[in-house]
Amino acid sequence: MAFDPVQPVAKKARSGGEIVSAREPLLNGVHDSESYSVSAAILPFLFPALGGLLFGYDIGATSSATISIESPTLSGVSWYKLSSVEIGLLTSGSLYGALIGSVLAFNVADFLGRRKELIGSAVVYLVGALVTALAPNFPVLVLGRLVFGTGIGLAMHAAPMYIAETAPTPIRGQLISLKEFFIVLGMVAGYGIGSLFVETVAGWRYMYGVSSPVAIIMGLGMWWLPASPRWLLLRAIQGKGDVQNSKDIAIRSLCQLQGQAFNDSIPWQVDEILAELSYLGEEKEATFGELFQGKCLKALWIGAGLVLFQQITGQPSVLYYAGSIFQSAGFSGASDATRVSILLGVFKLIMTGVAVVVVDKLGRRPLLLGGVSGIVISLFFLGSYYIFLDNTPVVAVVGLLLYVGSYQISFGPIGWLMIAEIFPLRLRGRGLSIAVLVNFGANALVTFAFSPLKALLGAGILFYTFGVIAVTSLVFIYLVIPETKGLTLEEIEAKCL
Repeated sequence: MAFDPVQPVAKKARSGGEIVSAREPLLNGVHDSESYSVSAAILPFLFPALGGLLFGYDIGATSSATISIESPTLSGVSWYKLSSVEIGLLTSGSLYGALIGSVLAFNVADFLGRRKELIGSAVVYLVGALVTALAPNFPVLVLGRLVFGTGIGLAMHAAPMYIAETAPTPIRGQLISLKEFFIVLGMVAGYGIGSLFVETVAGWRYMYGVSSPVAIIMGLGMWWLPASPRWLLLRAIQGKGDVQNSKDIAIRSLCQLQGQAFNDSIPWQVDEILAELSYLGEEKEATFGELFQGKCLKALWIGAGLVLFQQITGQPSVLYYAGSIFQSAGFSGASDATRVSILLGVFKLIMTGVAVVVVDKLGRRPLLLGGVSGIVISLFFLGSYYIFLDNTPVVAVVGLLLYVGSYQISFGPIGWLMIAEIFPLRLRGRGLSIAVLVNFGANALVTFAFSPLKALLGAGILFYTFGVIAVTSLVFIYLVIPETKGLTLEEIEAKCL
């Protein structure tokens, strides 16, 4: 059975059907009428989300940068003849860097806090973009890709936490899912800017250099934003700061995050959060061993399992075949890989937008179950096309679009949303870093295993294999993933873990 997240420890009913806890400080439904300003919530989302935009942009721009840098006439360098290994280092360098960033985040996240980690990631993004764009030789180029990737690892760790801990409960799911929208938006921007510079001499330098001003805006924006109130209060109750001073700073932080119109209720909110953190035992500092015990072990099982299935159900592999599928169907732009990429990117953007609109209305589980069911069907279509129906390209096109659309309303946004919500506060930094490490590690594994598996099994059997894994993920979601819609982060910890 799936976890039932709406079963509190002890509760009583009010008139109108409202459920109220008899003993839990914050688990009493008051958040259902939580006051907030939408305009005040924009910037605390926007600046962290720029980290996701830069991640997506790197994916999109690199596809064109690779073409540019290998051109004898347009690369603008004498070392344009790159081996397959060097091409792999160029395209996957940021992925290796993201793994490094995830490991760094494990060690510094709880000490620095979410805001400072995002400022640090913006600085690393800037350095990586400049080193890559100005690289005088290939080793420096790879170094720049590694540095930029480290920024990706830090940003994709800290951004979901900051957004989750500062967003109003009623729209938390929308805002964290909107970060996935920014990743896809970055991909489309990368494809578009890449197509503009691909015919320019040394165009790859411009493609990578474009990231620099965005990184500066992200860093300045995070410098202006306040620290996460929950992180401030956690540090205080763990004896790492004066409680009253931390309360005052948290109150000022919430005033900035929620808008001045709600100042009167903010001191009460801070007191309630402190009471809830004490009720949940957050005053005890987390140890490494606790990551694999009790609540955090369950959270790891949920979060890491979800992002693992997000990667091993074949998403990179399916997109690899996009160009050939459109070509076989006779589409006019099929010979132009960049146009196909932009077309798919726009479609991904639209479907992610659908998920953003409905996630806080339908909930996380319905989107996951429905979307992954679509992934299973699409993989069956793709496998059948390459084995039995190679004369019916419409099957492959339908399968491809169904896969992309289903992924973008399920694994794409909901995976990042769940790992941001599910970990207990005092273990959130380290727990989420493990989940991000699993995500990027599985991505690297699928990327490297794809070619030998394709040669061994053939495309059809490979897609059927991904389909079997997708069915397994569907069972995992049904049995393990809880519904967190409408719950505060403290309620999720108390009721879902």
